[in-house]
Amino acid sequence: MNNETSLRIQIKVIPGATRTGIEWLGDKLKIKVNVAPENGRANVAVATLLAERLGLANNAVSIVAGHTNALKTVEIKGCSLDQLQQAIARKSV
Repeated sequence: MNNETSLRIQIKVIPGATRTGIEWLGDKLKIKVNVAPENGRANVAVATLLAERLGLANNAVSIVAGHTNALKTVEIKGCSLDQLQQAIARKSV
């Protein structure tokens, strides 16, 4: 049995932004990426940015709902909510 920590969280994606970034928007994350939402490229950029911020492998972050919408649900393997909050706060300072 796999006891790896897993977290699902809602995000709002802003594709085509001038700068990439992650910040809290209430209980969701707002993630800005500088690529257009064409052929899933923005989704890949979102997963990569989250994984890098958390120090995880790219395959640890996956979009599980909302693939074609600005509001999405992501699953992050190997990360707790507390670890996510700390990582986002650390970069925001």
